[in-house]
Amino acid sequence: MFTGLLPLSTAIFAVLRGGERPKRLFWLFSCLGSLAVAAFALAQSGEGTLTGSLYMLGSVLVCGLGYAEGASLSRRLGGYQVISWALLIALPITLLTSLLSFPESLPELNSPAWAGLAYISVFSMLVGFIFWYRGLAIGGAAGVGQLQLLQPFFGLMLAAAILGEAISAMMIAASCAVVFCVIGAKRFA
Repeated sequence: MFTGLLPLSTAIFAVLRGGERPKRLFWLFSCLGSLAVAAFALAQSGEGTLTGSLYMLGSVLVCGLGYAEGASLSRRLGGYQVISWALLIALPITLLTSLLSFPESLPELNSPAWAGLAYISVFSMLVGFIFWYRGLAIGGAAGVGQLQLLQPFFGLMLAAAILGEAISAMMIAASCAVVFCVIGAKRFA
């Protein structure tokens, strides 16, 4: 549910911090798209805890701020420099939290697990963000950020294609609604 709020959070911070001024219809489509993703997620999942929900909401806010700031900085520095500096600045915190939460014993980890960690580290956390920040800088964080609404549905489609997960009519309807909202939001950004 919370990933459906991330594009809206990014758009709000793009206005507050980046000086973007989307049109009123953008906000309508953005809110409708977020509601569609959130409604789909709520219908598919069980109940969570209040503490966990508050942590996730905080994460969505911080992520939206980070995307808007990254887009703004990328206009001046470029995507590669922005993500490199962000990772370098975050290193002491991430290293400390990794050490504090490190398990006493590690289970046997096989090659695919290490390859997956390497892939996420290099491509998702470095290379992917170079292009993401560049795209946000070029197209505007508010409008381009709406593409994140599609992320849960791409994940579900990959799960169907790779793992044989079933695709429900609700998933197809929600996906169509979200695509419509993303197109509308991008058009009026």
